[in-house]
Amino acid sequence: MTELTYTLLDNRGFPPERLHPGDAGLDLRCIEDFTLEAGTCMAVSTGIAVAIPEGYCGLVMPRSGLAARHGITVVNSPGLIDSGYRGEVKVLLVNHGSEDVQFGAGDRVAQLVVSSVPQFDLVRVDRLDETVRGGGGFGSTGR
Repeated sequence: MTELTYTLLDNRGFPPERLHPGDAGLDLRCIEDFTLEAGTCMAVSTGIAVAIPEGYCGLVMPRSGLAARHGITVVNSPGLIDSGYRGEVKVLLVNHGSEDVQFGAGDRVAQLVVSSVPQFDLVRVDRLDETVRGGGGFGSTGR
């Protein structure tokens, strides 16, 4: 099994954790009280750094409960943590709801999903292969 190592950068930090066996996401918690005002976004400190193994990436994902109850999500969802990054994990939250939302130190604000990333060589060609879809974009399938 591959290890995911982490360090607490702040004594207020909480280890990332799975609440249930088999969960894909590791809960990320904030380290201080804050209010996320309606219509605003902010970078939220977790007080941790992780060492994503080479060949993997970390994806900072929203929590469905925050989205359903308050309209809060991750601005750049998913946030990407590359394997070479060793700085603090911060969560970029946005409040799409109509009311301010209070958070307390230790509240779960996002999830970290670690996913494998296939490595490949980039090859420039003069022309790409043909597909049924071709260059059709948003809504091109008619569904």
